[in-house]
Amino acid sequence: MTQCPVSHGSVPLSGPRFQTDPVQVYREMRRDHGAVAPVVLDGDIPAWLIVGYRELHQVTNDPVLFSRDSDLWNQWDNIPENWPLRPMIGRKQPSILYTVGERHTVRAAMISNALEAVDPFTLKRYAEEFADSLIDRFCATGRTDIIAEYAMLLPARVLAKLYGFSDEIGGPLVGALNDMIDGRERALAGQQHLGGAMYQLLADKHAEPGDDVVTRMLNDPGGFTDEEVAQDLMVMMAAGHQPTADWIGNSLRLMLVDDRFAASLSGGRHSVAEAMNEVLWEDTPTQNVAGRWASRDTHLGGRHIRAGDMLLLGIAAANADPQVRTDGSTLTGGNNAFLSFGHGEHRCPFPAQETAEVIARTGIEVLLDRLPDIDLDIPESRLSRRPSPWLRGLTDLPVHFTPAPALGGQK
Repeated sequence: MTQCPVSHGSVPLSGPRFQTDPVQVYREMRRDHGAVAPVVLDGDIPAWLIVGYRELHQVTNDPVLFSRDSDLWNQWDNIPENWPLRPMIGRKQPSILYTVGERHTVRAAMISNALEAVDPFTLKRYAEEFADSLIDRFCATGRTDIIAEYAMLLPARVLAKLYGFSDEIGGPLVGALNDMIDGRERALAGQQHLGGAMYQLLADKHAEPGDDVVTRMLNDPGGFTDEEVAQDLMVMMAAGHQPTADWIGNSLRLMLVDDRFAASLSGGRHSVAEAMNEVLWEDTPTQNVAGRWASRDTHLGGRHIRAGDMLLLGIAAANADPQVRTDGSTLTGGNNAFLSFGHGEHRCPFPAQETAEVIARTGIEVLLDRLPDIDLDIPESRLSRRPSPWLRGLTDLPVHFTPAPALGGQK
């Protein structure tokens, strides 16, 4: 049994290979270390990465032994205040991410209820309107970067509208979100900008309530503080925006390079859903999630896990676990056993998952309706990914198409 994750060939959870070939990195981890691999984060901070499907199920199904309470972490004395991963691995943050037990159950219900009350026709209309307004900006040029000019803008704008932000404030939130999630030098500044915007929104909704997610959260009978609501809104915005943007980008990449999905580019709808489903298996935006903390000494996947050790959920690696993917097949057509939305009581709430799916699918469908002959502007081999072990997305997706007229209208 291995006891300390910082020794015995720990794998740095960073570097260019996570851009170029993360599948091979996870395959090597499984070969060399088994279902639970020792890794190191920025600053040589040790952790365990769960790369086994069954082991990930085990951890997420046992919130007592493998807790979301980050105060349990045995490495806090080694974490500097300016550690760039603090926005992703927080301490004493009063958000739902680090709430456990009955309080978490009540809090999750508050979020689910606020999102579930969103009218589905209104959600789709917002997604269509923002998609059209973004496409209007570049449709007459014949060329664009789908990531920078479309995918990275659409989810945040729709979510901001649902939450109750004005359009003027909703736009600038995108940059702050991206900075925070990437976990680099601007991560803390991005977190501060997002937090300030959330607290201002709460003040506005106290003064003038509306038919929006934030007003419903403030009116929830659970009696949550403004700080709790603001923290949960930051979680919801971060978890809803970037993975959805990457879901759009990764799905469009697949459809543009794989002949199986060519029908979608001439108006087919079945293939859009299949491409999105395949991406959640093979190229999931959410690669790794931090984290769980062992509440006592235990064993997992042949490893001795000490009390306070952090375990990272290796979503992408678990999706590709050969023990559950024995034939290595591509899984599409409605097989939803992927772990891309998490598992257990801390998984993504179902209304949030539905919201992300509506935004992503609408974004793809509107783009293909407006620009049916869209095609890659560079060879697939030149496409690159962001340098993040957490979320997998393209840095750009340059395309060309026959110029089309703008629709005009609002936004």
